[in-house]
Amino acid sequence: MPRKLISSGSPFEKTAGYSRAVVQGDWCFVSGTTGYDYSVMSMPEGIEAQTRNCLKTIEAALVEAGFSLKDVVRNHYYVTDAAHADIVFPILGEAFGDIRPAATMIVCDLIKPEMLIEIEVTAFKG
Repeated sequence: MPRKLISSGSPFEKTAGYSRAVVQGDWCFVSGTTGYDYSVMSMPEGIEAQTRNCLKTIEAALVEAGFSLKDVVRNHYYVTDAAHADIVFPILGEAFGDIRPAATMIVCDLIKPEMLIEIEVTAFKG
């Protein structure tokens, strides 16, 4: 089966040599996505706005790939502060509460100080 590459238009994709998402067969792998608004290349300051931007970018990549949030089976959440968890849980619940994919949240540093969250998802249509 041919591999399909999805781009969000981020200049980081070409520079770092990755795709926003890769479709292989019934699977869609969405790269770690931070809260940038790629239309204007700006990062909102708050964790809530960054989380919503992550989800918007992820959903757009999934739709372009022929998937939807309902197809998501695995999520990885990376946050820079454990205190962010209680703030983002309700936002994540809005997006994934009925889907309930397997998920992991890790507290870590991200590559730029303005980044507060990064989300990576895997979707499957079998």
